[in-house]
Amino acid sequence: MGEDSKPLSEFHADVNSFIDKVHKTKLPLIITKDGKSAAVILDVFEYEALLEKLELLTDIQTGEAQLNQGIGIEHEEAKKQVMETLAC
Repeated sequence: MGEDSKPLSEFHADVNSFIDKVHKTKLPLIITKDGKSAAVILDVFEYEALLEKLELLTDIQTGEAQLNQGIGIEHEEAKKQVMETLAC
């Protein structure tokens, strides 16, 4: 993933231009303060997609943890139950 980095002072001087660039390129913009990363500007659609991916990964991790603890059912059993429900 490409990304750009700009000092806070430069970002502050031309906020609209940088927001337009982030929206157009869909790439994040890292804002630095005192030479260190301080914030990230991200297109709202890219942010929402990132949240959806994070939610999916969290669900997978939760499911794996439940299976490791003996909670839940195996894939074949779940598939069987879904197919039975759809048949009704």
